[in-house]
Amino acid sequence: MHPMAHIPINHPLRPLYRALSGLIGLYVLLFGIIGFISTHNLDFFARHGEWVLGLLTNPAFSVLSIITGAIVLAGAVIGRNVFVALNLAGGAIFLIAGMAMMALLRTDANFLSFSMVNCVMSFIFGMVFFAAGLYGKVGPTEAADAEHSFRTGQPAH
Repeated sequence: MHPMAHIPINHPLRPLYRALSGLIGLYVLLFGIIGFISTHNLDFFARHGEWVLGLLTNPAFSVLSIITGAIVLAGAVIGRNVFVALNLAGGAIFLIAGMAMMALLRTDANFLSFSMVNCVMSFIFGMVFFAAGLYGKVGPTEAADAEHSFRTGQPAH
């Protein structure tokens, strides 16, 4: 059996996870655009940023958010298993970024001008992306039935 066989295929909540991921991608994209407009007069890696849509940002973090938001939104629009791969990777990246920036919060190395709110939102977004990646897998009905039988020990309906 494939090592990823325990991941559900064609889960009934797949559209919900895709919508949540897409909404987060849209939020991150809009945050980046508005943030860049609001912080364009600051140094690119300014350690004191501006509050935009509830998060602290500087021009570097705004540009990074525009790129990230566009990728996540594209993944939600494309769907299929591209969506799964992007969300699993995005979940890991958001969780690692949140931990790394939390370690740098009160130092001169806080080059993205993160606040604790940014770290918490990074964790929340990362967990939603992981859930979307784990429950967004798409496949043929036969594969879904085989996965269900493997997981539950019962034949598929």
